[in-house]
Amino acid sequence: MTSAKKILVTGGAGFLGSHLCERLLLDGHEVLCADDLSTGSEKNITHLQSSPRFRLLRQDVTLALDVEVDEIYNLACPASPVHYQADPLRTMRTNVIGALNLLELARKCNAVILQTSTSEVYGDPSVHPQLETYWGNVNPIGVRACYDEGKRCAETMFFDYRRQHGVRTKVARLFNTYGPKMRPDDGRVISNFIVQALRGVDLTVYGDGSQTRSFCYVDDMVEALVRMMATSDDVAGPVNLGNPDEFTILELALKTLALTGSLARIAHRPLPDDDPRQRQPNIALAHTLLQGWAPQIPLDDGLRKTIDYFQDTGVK
Repeated sequence: MTSAKKILVTGGAGFLGSHLCERLLLDGHEVLCADDLSTGSEKNITHLQSSPRFRLLRQDVTLALDVEVDEIYNLACPASPVHYQADPLRTMRTNVIGALNLLELARKCNAVILQTSTSEVYGDPSVHPQLETYWGNVNPIGVRACYDEGKRCAETMFFDYRRQHGVRTKVARLFNTYGPKMRPDDGRVISNFIVQALRGVDLTVYGDGSQTRSFCYVDDMVEALVRMMATSDDVAGPVNLGNPDEFTILELALKTLALTGSLARIAHRPLPDDDPRQRQPNIALAHTLLQGWAPQIPLDDGLRKTIDYFQDTGVK
């Protein structure tokens, strides 16, 4: 077992962040969870707060943090279109100023810092599946740009801090992740479909549903993040993290209906602006760098676990 470390997880009360905090505590580390609770929830980490090695710091990352830590995972930013488009300027500030503050903190503490970037840096890709060498096809003035370009700018700063100041940085590009603790109102396709199916209302499919996504169960993603942080300092990334199994949105809707036993139907709506037509990660680099990492949870199994969570929390 590795020696215990002091680890900062920004956005640690969110869906993915709370799972990561839980894993780090199980591994014996001291965890500081920083979150302004704008989209995260204290309910996600209630079971962790009895641990003497866990602390919640309610703070916006656009304000400088003054703490001493060994490692930093930056997960601070709304990750669903509903939330990041609600206040696009705040989203951009979180992505850019937040990343700048955390890079300065890493520089001060000589900490390793991992940026959770996103597959959205690839935009509506003309290369399929997406490799880390692909520079992307992003609309810089569209409604999604506050998130897409904010994450791209953060990546730029991470590599510049590495080159100019020698900060030990790592960049992971996360593809769609799902599982328990997703918010029922977060606007992501899996939570939308499950909630709609459980309530017996029409599942909203945009366009004809032929657009594709790849879905990684949260436990597999947390394992990848922990492994990436543990790699040598010369592993900077970017590294794609996600499940390479590709499904159309219509296939996902039909799976959700079958697994919930819902009698709901499918309702087609117009495609949103800049909605990517396809999304599938090439994870060969992750497999090589992260000790043979590959997702273990098939979509059907992960969906069952997620459906059970929503049922257990009373979503009807």
